[in-house]
Amino acid sequence: MSIDIKSLRDSEITELLKSWNVPAFRAKQIRNWLDNGVASFDEMSNLPAALREQLKEHCRIPSVKIVRRLVSAIDETTKYLFELEDGHTVESVLMKYKHGWSQCLSTQVGCRMGCSFCATGIDGLARNLLPAEMIAQIEAAQKDRGIRVSSVVLMGMGEPLDNYENVLRFLEMLETEGGVHIGMRHVSLSTCGLVDRIYDLMNEDLQITLSISLHAPNNELRRKMMPVARRWTVEELLAACKAYTDRTGRRISYEYAMIDGVNDSDACAHELVRKLKGTLCHINLIPANSVAGKDQKRSSKTRLKAFTDILTAGGLNATVRRTLGSDINASCGQLRRNQETGAEQILPG
Repeated sequence: MSIDIKSLRDSEITELLKSWNVPAFRAKQIRNWLDNGVASFDEMSNLPAALREQLKEHCRIPSVKIVRRLVSAIDETTKYLFELEDGHTVESVLMKYKHGWSQCLSTQVGCRMGCSFCATGIDGLARNLLPAEMIAQIEAAQKDRGIRVSSVVLMGMGEPLDNYENVLRFLEMLETEGGVHIGMRHVSLSTCGLVDRIYDLMNEDLQITLSISLHAPNNELRRKMMPVARRWTVEELLAACKAYTDRTGRRISYEYAMIDGVNDSDACAHELVRKLKGTLCHINLIPANSVAGKDQKRSSKTRLKAFTDILTAGGLNATVRRTLGSDINASCGQLRRNQETGAEQILPG
């Protein structure tokens, strides 16, 4: 199999060239081209033709191609369906805020977590994304819109901590000068709660924001909604989160999808207060999206307000997530399913 050269560290590119008896200074030239988002070795015009041919023979530059693009007429939110080199597709969403552009990235093709309210995991996991394929999503969006992405959210398709090593390498690439160059304090990583990997991530000493897809205040309800809860209890998850905060000093963000008649009762809100009061956290209440093939609808505005009021009265920092790209259904998972099943024809924006 050819080598994913874009995901290599500079030292690894140097070692590769050394094995070919190529001078080490060529590694920096190659890195500069890769950081500038070239899609082929033929574009590396300052390399000898023989080296370019050798690179083409043994290496590849993973890239993504835009096959669908929807642009919101309301707020410029842009939803992409990217095609990978093997024909698989993943989604990404570009969002405009006062502080700049933020991009929600996918880390896997599909997902094997099987959460009951999620469109991404309906067909299971196809494969993990490579670090270069995560970077390529940013490069493609920046080139398409003529903007600079200033923050990243790993909350698209897939479970980031289920693709742990590749995600860590991506974060290393992300922060490196010369490329897209985004610092760790501008990165949020969302997990459904892989407790062992939360402890691993804690020990990496990264200054990212950890977001937890909690969605239920107790084990009975969470197990019905999220298979991962059958392995780790809410108590074990919250203990890992406390350890993460104690180690990093970073506030935890708890994601809570508000689903009508499922997890939006006053009792659920009061239980959340009991479980989370006194911890360094923020509760992000998310009006749930309708998913084809799943019988669920979002909580009413009245219920959202009542739930929020209970949390804030209990001393928790809680807000309802602002809906971006509502006219293009900007949540992840459904555009890919529509494309693959032919359920809907969506033209580029």
